[in-house]
Amino acid sequence: MASFTIFGTGNMANAIGGVLAAGGASVDYISHNDADAAVTGDTVVLAVPFPAVAEIVASHGAQLAGKTVIDITNPLNFETFDDLVVPEGSSAAAEIQKVLPESRVLKAFNTNFASTLATGKVGDTDSVTTVLVAGEDAAAKADLVAAVTAGGIRAIDAGSLKRAHELEALGFLQLTLAAGEKISWTGGFALNN
Repeated sequence: MASFTIFGTGNMANAIGGVLAAGGASVDYISHNDADAAVTGDTVVLAVPFPAVAEIVASHGAQLAGKTVIDITNPLNFETFDDLVVPEGSSAAAEIQKVLPESRVLKAFNTNFASTLATGKVGDTDSVTTVLVAGEDAAAKADLVAAVTAGGIRAIDAGSLKRAHELEALGFLQLTLAAGEKISWTGGFALNN
């Protein structure tokens, strides 16, 4: 059985955990500021705001070695809501991979809203929620795609970790549209075959 540890206890953490548990995975949660908690899952989901990632890496970095680490963050400048806070051409996932070289870092879930994960639908359409997954490790991506699919929603391998840059740009656009009330928090972008 797949086992996941999710850092975070908010809407996204619970929605992701719900999908994974529905697919039969074991899921446990750690508050992002719990420096003493043991990481038991083979796969770790960072379901926290981007600034909290540094704190998690500092307190749990050694426990993350050898594990798949899923970055769901959108490194948005929340003061201006006008740009990303990672180096130009990079991504939060790429920066996390640099500080966790012994982990298999994937980018996923950052283009989804919690409500679309919870319902399995995008807006008022029949479009099934799709999780886009980027990373270098093909087996880690395949395992995540299988776990998400088992939970009743779609997942697609979006390519190498370089694609995290584009996924974060897409997530940034989607967040700014929702915050500006151009789309709803139950909507977003959908992929159809």
